[in-house]
Amino acid sequence: MNQDPLPKYRFLVTLDPGDAYLPSAQALLLPLVASGAFQEVAGLGAQLEVTGYPEGGRNDSVHQLPVRHSWSRITLKAGVVRGPGLWAWYQAGLADSLGARRDGAVIVLGPDGAPGAAWAFHGGLAAKWTGPDLHAEQNAIAVESLEIAHEGLTKVLQDNAASALPRPNQGR
Repeated sequence: MNQDPLPKYRFLVTLDPGDAYLPSAQALLLPLVASGAFQEVAGLGAQLEVTGYPEGGRNDSVHQLPVRHSWSRITLKAGVVRGPGLWAWYQAGLADSLGARRDGAVIVLGPDGAPGAAWAFHGGLAAKWTGPDLHAEQNAIAVESLEIAHEGLTKVLQDNAASALPRPNQGR
């Protein structure tokens, strides 16, 4: 069992959440069928809103009570290609937001190319599309981004994702 941290520069995004559950041998084929090549994925996160509730006669602390849970938007960034790409999904949501919901997964690959960790998102909507910033004096790739508002993340535990499990503090 390899306990080394996973590199953050090898990852896939797929719009089929079942891909996160594939056995290792089949998962090695994912780069051939993934939904797109993205240079950046951000926003894998969640937050619990908490409100303070002071109790009368208790002056040394305030009770912290949970209110609601929310999920951060996932942001995908990719180089602009000539095909419809991210814009097509965003535009589909303008016409039919319920039909444009997609489930998907973000999969971090280990050094051997097999999935090391994965998060599946559920009920995703293409909530914001941003086109590239263009500069005539810079020689850089044009990048577009898409924000996905979703209804939840699931950490996918795989037989080969054991290295991504939290481990006890080892004197650090």
